[in-house]
Amino acid sequence: MPSPLKTVFLQPPSFDGFDGGAGSRYQAKREVRSFWFPTWLAQPAALVPDSLLIDAPADGQTTEEVLSKVKDAELVIMHTSVPSFASDARFAEQLKALNPKMLVGLVGAPVAVDPAGSLSGAPAIDFVCREEFDYTCQEIAQGKPLAEIDGLSYRDPSGKIVHTPARAMIENMDALPWVSQVYARNLKVENYFIGYLKHPYVSFYTGRGCKSRCTFCLWPQTVGGHTYRVRSPQSVIDEVAWIKDNLPQVREIFFDDDTFTDLGERACEIARGLGRLGVTWSCNAKANVPYETLKVMRENGLRLLLVGYETGSDLILKNIKKGMRTDFARRFTSDCHKLGITIHGTFILGLPGETRETIEQTIRFAQEINPHTIQVSLAAPYPGTSLHREAVANGWLSSPDTSSQLVSSAGTQIIALSYPHLKADEIFDSLERFYKRFYFRPRKIAELVGEMATSWEMTQRRLREGVEFMRFLNRRAA
Repeated sequence: MPSPLKTVFLQPPSFDGFDGGAGSRYQAKREVRSFWFPTWLAQPAALVPDSLLIDAPADGQTTEEVLSKVKDAELVIMHTSVPSFASDARFAEQLKALNPKMLVGLVGAPVAVDPAGSLSGAPAIDFVCREEFDYTCQEIAQGKPLAEIDGLSYRDPSGKIVHTPARAMIENMDALPWVSQVYARNLKVENYFIGYLKHPYVSFYTGRGCKSRCTFCLWPQTVGGHTYRVRSPQSVIDEVAWIKDNLPQVREIFFDDDTFTDLGERACEIARGLGRLGVTWSCNAKANVPYETLKVMRENGLRLLLVGYETGSDLILKNIKKGMRTDFARRFTSDCHKLGITIHGTFILGLPGETRETIEQTIRFAQEINPHTIQVSLAAPYPGTSLHREAVANGWLSSPDTSSQLVSSAGTQIIALSYPHLKADEIFDSLERFYKRFYFRPRKIAELVGEMATSWEMTQRRLREGVEFMRFLNRRAA
């Protein structure tokens, strides 16, 4: 019988304010400092009794502090991303120097896409997990021989890279233990802050995968798949009830599923359960949710929807296989405004088909539909996505090393794509113009000032965010 290993799940130190463990499709420093919960690590940690989860960036822990905490661990599993891979590989070297007997592995999109290349590029790494890695991590922590574990690529004692058979996708999502209990055990929820959510908040997934085929979206194309596999409504309601009882400081629940609203009847059933609990909640949504579904959710505690509009161009929506049209988005947004649902809208500049005219079209579209707040990203062709394959095939990348083109040395987004008719610097410059034209309008300024007038806490938050936002613009101009 193998002996369980003393296990640490680690989001290692990286850039100051860099959120590499986020559930989002892009990993970077935000315009306003924020952190998502490291749910991708918390889920396998929940399967390993007595394991420790450390989120160094959110906790503000230095390399030295983390090393002192993990030096006696027998197994360290780190989450990595394309932008942070090089620094994560260096951190693995420090772990090995500290404790040569330690088993060190990586999980995350880049190692799932290119396990052999990841191991070759990180000599201190013993293994990487492919596909969905929750049960893979559990079996490693149980001390099972690596050769007997599905979904694993590892370096054997001779240095040869070995790939075990693929691991089957998880079908029974209710069998996974709750991540909120790991949050309560190992994390400080007050360290996690998102500008458009109440603070403190808690986020988790009620299901995995996304049936949409958006060419740019990272997780469905690398780990989660395109089948939306979900937990039962009662399981979700029960976890929220546990959070309410055991983390009473939490003011909002956020469901991080790619499109929580894709299964409308299920969303309504969960909403009614949350209404009985009397909690405030928010979720991701596609801009096509019917009015009646929105109404049920709103009447049962829904406060905000995070909506990926992406662009104001129907041609670009078609190019990226969004499965959406701008007229649908207009009607949906109007319905949300009528019902009093707050919207945080996300947009992307530089997607295939982008021109100077479509950038202007998207800015005007955002002003017209007027979500309460927005985030504007630069199109990021992550390896493993259709967008990356398209960019390589058409010569849109300025360098074959995608990782060096996604974020700057400070961890902020840069543009990796350049088109014959629209160069990278024009796309980069348009982001600042977008933000200024959206936020520096009398109507929007009046909205935000009115919001600040509701409480001193909101005034403090918006002032802090305003300072951080101006610093972000100044860094881009430097």
